[in-house]
Amino acid sequence: MRKALKALACCLFLGTGAYADDSLLISNAVVIDGTGAATFSADLLVEDGVIKSIHAPGEGPKTASRSIDAKGRVVAPGFIDLHTHGDPVAQSFENFLAMGVTTVTLGMDGSSDSLTGGEGGLAGWKKRAGAKGLQLNVIPLSGHGTVRHLAGIPDGTRALSPAQTEALQRTLRQDLAAGSFGLSLGLEYVPGVYAETAELRALGDVITNTDAIIMSHMRSEDDADVEDAIGELVAMAPRGRVHVSHLKVVYGKGEARADGLLAFMAGKRETGTRLTADVYPYAASYTGIGILFPEWALPPTDYTALRQQRDDELLDYLGKRITRRGGPAALLFGTQPYAGQTLAEAAKAAGKPPAGFIADLGPRGGSAAHFVMDRTVVDKLLADANVALSTDGSPTMRHPRAFGTYARLIEYYVMQQNQLSLEAAIHKATGLPAQIMQLADRGVIKPGMAADLVIFTPANVRENTSYIAPHEKATGFDIVLVGGYIAYQDNKATPARAGQVLRLQ
Repeated sequence: MRKALKALACCLFLGTGAYADDSLLISNAVVIDGTGAATFSADLLVEDGVIKSIHAPGEGPKTASRSIDAKGRVVAPGFIDLHTHGDPVAQSFENFLAMGVTTVTLGMDGSSDSLTGGEGGLAGWKKRAGAKGLQLNVIPLSGHGTVRHLAGIPDGTRALSPAQTEALQRTLRQDLAAGSFGLSLGLEYVPGVYAETAELRALGDVITNTDAIIMSHMRSEDDADVEDAIGELVAMAPRGRVHVSHLKVVYGKGEARADGLLAFMAGKRETGTRLTADVYPYAASYTGIGILFPEWALPPTDYTALRQQRDDELLDYLGKRITRRGGPAALLFGTQPYAGQTLAEAAKAAGKPPAGFIADLGPRGGSAAHFVMDRTVVDKLLADANVALSTDGSPTMRHPRAFGTYARLIEYYVMQQNQLSLEAAIHKATGLPAQIMQLADRGVIKPGMAADLVIFTPANVRENTSYIAPHEKATGFDIVLVGGYIAYQDNKATPARAGQVLRLQ
């Protein structure tokens, strides 16, 4: 792969000279190193995909085989997305490269079917990834639901037998040995919704003993339940590495509510749990409409029979749930045939009440953006020192976070609102997630680190995407390098495939 990339570099890179070695000089850079420290001017020398040395401007070597003149632009570590969906073997991740993302974390929300559930498990997926090549780096996780299925445990099972527990732990250990960084949970989804305390603790023991990480979509993100949900997560691994995915407070409002949640999490850290979180910078979530349904209506329940036997009870529940979540105008469908319509609009066109419309679709009837969060709470959570950034996006998702998250970080939080310094914002997207995932060779610009880099002018960064037009790529991230090779330039992905499947270090 490295030889092929060297040949490809002839047409991808700006530079002159023979390829006696694989070196790249980035000159006239304004470096933001990912630690949160102040910017400094420098020239960077990259050799064989690694930052070899850092020099005062104009003092770098003159004989590098390739060169990029940064022209006073910011050079930062490539962004590390802590919560991503999709399969880069089967899909283009160009929308992520356009945001400056060079590493994604896959296998989230309890499902790692494409990574660990297919032919040959994680080792088989890594082999396929190596054969095709990856546009960016991948951090693989083992999904709890996928581990459950591989262990032969039916979805509706609650209390596990000793044999089932042992099979669950054995399957997780096998994944970790194959290179998984840890366990993802989706406790609001099937089958995670059925997992009881003993099952979670048994998995937490495996994670703690291997110093892996637990990353969870929690049992509930509702205002009245979120602290209990974090407490359940911490109880899985009281001395372990525990991470809250897309931290939020549904229905909660105001800075005081955010402060209270952050103080609660700080208290858990004081007891010894290494507790962190990530957020996406939007006030609407995006998930399946199954989140509106009661547990007793979720698979493996016979939904047709349930409609016949408990339809009035279901409609009453759904009506109250929809109202509680802001009403039918606060749900915007992202899947066909209703993509771009609110629940209010779709139900009216169908001549049905909103609850009846949702009931007819069923818990697996589509996905939507749910406008259930308070902007003040989101902003306060994002600013916390232990909270990193993520997209919770994919190449196809109809939510602006999938195409705009990191551009929004720069354009809105730094340039427009001045809520974060540029150095602090970059740290949340680079050094902090690298610390959380224990990536010893990424997330910071210094000698010996992988040359995953993004070159841009902050004032030129634009989010572009919206809820109505969610697939508009970000602009302003001029050059994105993965492993020292240009993966994105001139507003398009290059043919380079220098991404790696990373390993826990």
